[in-house]
Amino acid sequence: MSSTYLPRQIAVGPNSLEQLGEIAIGNDASKLFVVIDGFLVTSDIQLDKRIGHILQKEGLEVTFFSDYQGEPTTDHLESALNQLHTSQADCVVAIGGGSAIDIAKAVSLFALNINLACNEITSKNRLKRLPLIAIPTTAGTGSEATKVMVIKDMKTDIKMNPGHKDLVPDVAILDPELTTSLPKHFTAYTGLDALAHAMEAYVSTLACDTTDSYALNAIRLIGKALPTAYKNGSDIKAREQMLLASCYAGIAFSNASTNLAHAAGRPLGARFHIPHGLSIALLLPFVVDFGLEAAEERYAEIAVEFGEEEKDNPKQLAQKTRTKLDHYNDQFQIWEDGLKYIDIEDFRENIPLLVNDALNGNGIITNPKVPQKSDIENIYHSLLKKLTETAMNKVF
Repeated sequence: MSSTYLPRQIAVGPNSLEQLGEIAIGNDASKLFVVIDGFLVTSDIQLDKRIGHILQKEGLEVTFFSDYQGEPTTDHLESALNQLHTSQADCVVAIGGGSAIDIAKAVSLFALNINLACNEITSKNRLKRLPLIAIPTTAGTGSEATKVMVIKDMKTDIKMNPGHKDLVPDVAILDPELTTSLPKHFTAYTGLDALAHAMEAYVSTLACDTTDSYALNAIRLIGKALPTAYKNGSDIKAREQMLLASCYAGIAFSNASTNLAHAAGRPLGARFHIPHGLSIALLLPFVVDFGLEAAEERYAEIAVEFGEEEKDNPKQLAQKTRTKLDHYNDQFQIWEDGLKYIDIEDFRENIPLLVNDALNGNGIITNPKVPQKSDIENIYHSLLKKLTETAMNKVF
């Protein structure tokens, strides 16, 4: 038996943000606490003013919280909870990337569970929380549809990643107009992160028919829309398809798990302060190399979703999936961008540390082929070789 958890409402389309007031009222809200990325409230964008106007028309009160940067921490959470209790809000809204949504998930939960410890979350049968509405402004994390959140404990310096079905937001609003200003390189990074979510969910040992459907739909949409969104960020249709794909991929991996690309990508990103999607994109081709034979039929089916004809045998199709990843990394300048963050000698020296961190990460045992220490070393060395070749080509 398998169970799949996802938002009970997904609103999609240009100007769907305008439905926020109506949706909030439908969730019995009267006072909204909006967690919003700081740059969205600057004088250039002023998204908070637009939201305030939308909510005012419905007679709703609103408090904005944007006092955070980078990954969510317990300090951010404490500050947000203090403001929420002062405002007496009865609904939490997230607008932004994964950090905004993670903070909002935590706030909606701990507002009603002040004595709950993070390490107790997964063991609870049911969690009470405030109504939660998620509005992503990037097409990559899929957090608007997942049952996990990331919060760094500032006392222990440990990144906590609890998961529970009741952390899935009640509503996801996917408005492509909120993503049109995303720069080309972040369009690529977030899009490839969504692709990795879908691919890893599809080859995961926890995959089921439901997650397969969402994963394959996400892969098909990304194959069509990502190159267009990268080339022309104002293409609303492509942006909408990418938001849908990211949401579908979020549903898939939230229920089936990511695996080795994310397990190895997280320590790489932490060591060199690399945007998450870029670190995953750098490693995914080599992770696929490692698991290609073990999941040959699955990678072959992914190639078909990319548009390859089924006349080829599974081995040929699976290899075409691997080739597609190289094509994307070349097209979106992923290798060159990796060199902006990674010092090659530093990388070489720290591979043993990265390997140990990767082995302790989530997703190792759900990989179609469970890696040993030497396997992860080989993956990092493959990336090192590629970056070295890229650096030499830039010199000449």
